[in-house]
Amino acid sequence: MFERIDCKELEMAVAKLTSKGQTVIPKKIRKYMRLQPGDRVDFVIDEEGRVVVKPLDSDVQELKGLLRNPGKKSVSLQRMNSDIRRRARKSS
Repeated sequence: MFERIDCKELEMAVAKLTSKGQTVIPKKIRKYMRLQPGDRVDFVIDEEGRVVVKPLDSDVQELKGLLRNPGKKSVSLQRMNSDIRRRARKSS
């Protein structure tokens, strides 16, 4: 998923925080993560207390085939909505 870059190149990626709490992700890191202007990132604190930056926007190619299930007929929105209403009535 990410571009191969020598880890030693990434060790010294430093950013400065502005008075408004903004920062710029260093170019090396943007290139490594394939981030483009307008992309969103998620800040997650892992089990060890480290902050991990994860891209939220996925490459469209990574999503290929995610929703399609060969051999199964697709369901219309009308059918989905009626099934949802029917199941909601059953559960209440």
